[in-house]
Amino acid sequence: MSEQQKGIIFAASSYLIWGILPIYWRLIDHFNAYEILAHRIIWSFVFMVVLILALNKTHELKVQTIQLLQHKKAAISLFVAGIVIAVNWGLFIWAVSNHHVLQASLGYYINPLMSILLAIIFMKERFSKIEWTAIILAALGVLYMAISIGEVPYISLLLAISFALYGLIKKNVHMDAMFTILLECLASMPFALIGLMYLKSSDMSYFGYNADSGILLFSGILTAVPLILFTAGATRIPLSLIGFLQYIAPTLMFIQGVFFYNEAFTTTHLVTFAFIWAGLIIYSYSKYRQYRAQRR
Repeated sequence: MSEQQKGIIFAASSYLIWGILPIYWRLIDHFNAYEILAHRIIWSFVFMVVLILALNKTHELKVQTIQLLQHKKAAISLFVAGIVIAVNWGLFIWAVSNHHVLQASLGYYINPLMSILLAIIFMKERFSKIEWTAIILAALGVLYMAISIGEVPYISLLLAISFALYGLIKKNVHMDAMFTILLECLASMPFALIGLMYLKSSDMSYFGYNADSGILLFSGILTAVPLILFTAGATRIPLSLIGFLQYIAPTLMFIQGVFFYNEAFTTTHLVTFAFIWAGLIIYSYSKYRQYRAQRR
């Protein structure tokens, strides 16, 4: 098996896991969304510590952490990234627990186009007319939904913005993916612990001697494993191919929302998604052309 084939398998597997995560979160929706988030952060940290010890990478972690701390901008970026990704996780958990899987799906369809927009604003990158067309189509879809139902799909937009912002911030951090996951969880750990203590003292905590608590312990593995698989895939295949594979996750979420959880899919949703899908097809075609040009 070639390295590129391995890369496709790794990357596709990561998006497959992300795509079916709503099923997992719905299994434990007896918990408060914040309690799930707090445990997700804690058990992700624990899993990464165990994994780094098992792989005997503690020395590498120490060296790269010292290097990170020597660069103030990178250290601050990693701390902020940890907070931003925790917000993204929390929004996603809340959306799934409150029967908004379709909105979550829409958010991750918008995400690549939101990344382009942030690159234009903050990185001063220039994009082609085709890519601008894709962004405008996505914006029209969101605007149509806002006008039709009288409400902006804020969950979708916040998910898209937070994940795109996370990617933008991580550009300042050059560190092994396993170590960044560990340190990002460490950055948001105080908020997780304070939140859990508050829930416990207010008698609002559901974690304890029940089956759901046992299921919740796997949240760390289900958070870290797809990130590790994604990194392993991204280093083996072109970014343009990653761009195609990333639509696996929101497509699986879309199928779950409509067919498994019977969320309302109205004409307004159809028109909105049609605009977004059209924008993504144009964007993907643009990336494919760039990839072909680079190959030539």
